[in-house]
Amino acid sequence: MSGFRQFLMQGNLVQLAVAVVIGAVFSNLITAFTEGFITPLIGIFGGVPTFGELYFEVNDSRFLYGQFVDALISFLLTAAIVYFFIVLPMTKVLERFAKVEEAVNRPCPQCLSEINKAATRCAFCTSEVAPEAA
Repeated sequence: MSGFRQFLMQGNLVQLAVAVVIGAVFSNLITAFTEGFITPLIGIFGGVPTFGELYFEVNDSRFLYGQFVDALISFLLTAAIVYFFIVLPMTKVLERFAKVEEAVNRPCPQCLSEINKAATRCAFCTSEVAPEAA
C-alpha cells in the first residue's frame, strides 16, 4: 500500500492531474466564449444567430453541422491562444537561456581533418598548425 501511496504523491502525477483539470476548465471557458461572443458576431454578417442550430436532413436523418462549426471555432481559438500565449513565449525564453556551444574542433589547413582548436600539430598528417586564438 505504501508503494501505491508514493506513486500517487509523486510530483509528476499531481502536476499532470492539475494540468488536466485546468485544461478542461480552459476548454469550457473557450467554448462558452465562442458560443456567447464569437458565433453571434459571425452571425451578424452571415444572418445566422447561432451555428449550433444549423442542420440538414437526408431521409429523416438530421446532421447537425452547426455544432461542428462551433466546435471548430472553439478548437481554433484554443489552439491559437495556447500557441501565442504559452508555446511561443516559452520557446523564446528557452532560446534565450540555451547555452551556445562553442566548437572545440577546427579543420586542419593541410588535410582538412578535424583537429582541436588548441592543437599545434595535426594528429592525422603531422603538419604543424598555428593554434587558434581563444
